[in-house]
Amino acid sequence: MATKRKSKGAYMISAVAEMYEIHPQTLRLYEREGLLKPSRTEGNTRLYTDEDLERLEFILNRQMQSFVEYVRSEMLSRFQQAAPNSASAIVPIRKADAAPARPAAPSRKP
Repeated sequence: MATKRKSKGAYMISAVAEMYEIHPQTLRLYEREGLLKPSRTEGNTRLYTDEDLERLEFILNRQMQSFVEYVRSEMLSRFQQAAPNSASAIVPIRKADAAPARPAAPSRKP
């Protein structure tokens, strides 16, 4: 995940949620679970520092890795249940080298 901040300072929950395209409730959950500890203003507004954002990036990256591993194991498990003797038939998917070519436009003859 690319770093999306450019200056030092403190960020309100709405700004952090928008920068990382996550719901503010996700940030509140991370705080309840003790993963993040934003500072608070006198009015009790959460303020996230650059260090908090680095930690958030680490959390989000780890969640993505865990999710990919979960999906991979689920797919393998379901495939093996559907075809127990065909596990060796799994073929890795590779990326296409280039974008698919567009079909040629039909020629118009007068």
